[in-house]
Amino acid sequence: MHRLKSPVERLSPGQKMVLSALACVLVAIVAAPLREVLDLANMVMLFLLTVLVVAVSLGRNPAILASVLGVLLFDVFFVPPHFSLAVSNLQYLITFAVMLATALITGHLTATLKEQAAEAERRERRTHALYEIASKLAGALNEAQVREIVTPFVTAEFSGRCALWLAERDFSGDAAVEGFAPAIADLVMASGLRRVDHDAGHALYLPLKAPMRVRGVLLVQTPERLPEADLAFVEALASLVAIAVERLHYVEVAQRSEVDMATERLRSSILSALSHDLRTPLTVLIGLADSISLAAPELPAVAQDKLDELREQTRRLAGLVGNLLEMARLNAGSVTLRQEWQSLEEVVGSSLKLVGDALGRHRLRVELPRDLPLLRFDAVLIERVLCNLLENAAKYSPADGEIRISAQVAGDFVELSVSDQGPGFPEPLSGDLFDMFVRGNGESATPGAGLGLAICRAIVDAHGGRLRVANHSTGGACVQVSLPRGEPPLIEPEGA
Repeated sequence: MHRLKSPVERLSPGQKMVLSALACVLVAIVAAPLREVLDLANMVMLFLLTVLVVAVSLGRNPAILASVLGVLLFDVFFVPPHFSLAVSNLQYLITFAVMLATALITGHLTATLKEQAAEAERRERRTHALYEIASKLAGALNEAQVREIVTPFVTAEFSGRCALWLAERDFSGDAAVEGFAPAIADLVMASGLRRVDHDAGHALYLPLKAPMRVRGVLLVQTPERLPEADLAFVEALASLVAIAVERLHYVEVAQRSEVDMATERLRSSILSALSHDLRTPLTVLIGLADSISLAAPELPAVAQDKLDELREQTRRLAGLVGNLLEMARLNAGSVTLRQEWQSLEEVVGSSLKLVGDALGRHRLRVELPRDLPLLRFDAVLIERVLCNLLENAAKYSPADGEIRISAQVAGDFVELSVSDQGPGFPEPLSGDLFDMFVRGNGESATPGAGLGLAICRAIVDAHGGRLRVANHSTGGACVQVSLPRGEPPLIEPEGA
């Protein structure tokens, strides 16, 4: 807080000079009746004492005036001939010189000590103020409390106003402060350097430099231009605010991460328990449907159609439950990869056999180069990836559309692509497509839970590969699986 000024500190420089002159005149008037009693040396001490008092109370310039005026008054009133600047004895000139030098040195040293004491007091007060606001900022729970702490502090210390603009936050509330310029704030954010807005008076923009990045901008408006000492104080305040804001940011990130982890664990536990409990009755239903279809005599055509539909839906539900269980296992990290050096063509062929019914009337086009290298992967899991991608392509493509499977060597990876002629992925493409229970905007009539791409990405990531999605310019979606090549073992010819 501002220290209350004493009456002397509130005086103007001219008033201080007048008081200094009056003090010297008063001493001369008081000492004049004593010139017959006291020696001239004692009179000199009175004027030196006056210079010392003036230096302590009024400062350096009034002390200089008191030194010169004291010598003149001493010469006029106390050195014969009186009331004249003439000197009867030249030795008095030495007295005047010593008196003036002593008065000037004493006044200078006294004023310097006073200024140093005042500066030390000011620094101590500012340090205490910074300590207090640092303690308050350390206890702030949100950004609104940071504003509530900083605003009255700036008002008390500088009799000014302030605005706090935080990166990636709405600063419409701060715009109420006259002179707040968002364009200048953006420049300060980008450059990290303080800037003065001369058009808005004494408006100082300070970047909130935290250890990791610039977190925002602090605007301070004051009635007068701040001296360098106060600028350093304001920059220290901005540093404290920046650290408080960054602390709140990471607290928010940690809390959000903790909630996400707890949610993910709960969801995985529920999925695992649900899929385990559903697999047994679904298997029983499929077995009952198969046994009824084999019973004699044969069922009527209508009943047989209903039974086939029941069996198909039950198998589809069993596949969905299997996906749920697989996702829960992948998230739990309980899947052990059984990687072997294998041919990609064989996995593609086995995957096409497994999803043969799901492809329906779709036209299939397979383009695999003959010189593809052997890859080290878990055939069962990569087969699951291809099955999910082919089922998705069949689900979102027209009934007679083309599904294309292609592969190529790209540096240290082999890229396997599955393309279709459907509506494509929703724009803009984002990583949310790989989250669980997220489906595209163009939903088909075929039911699904949005787990296919999530399972594919988890499996590909476990193999050290990459999974990317894209839309063709001519229409349709493309999913690209990149698997690392590695160094396959050498295969010696049979003759050798």
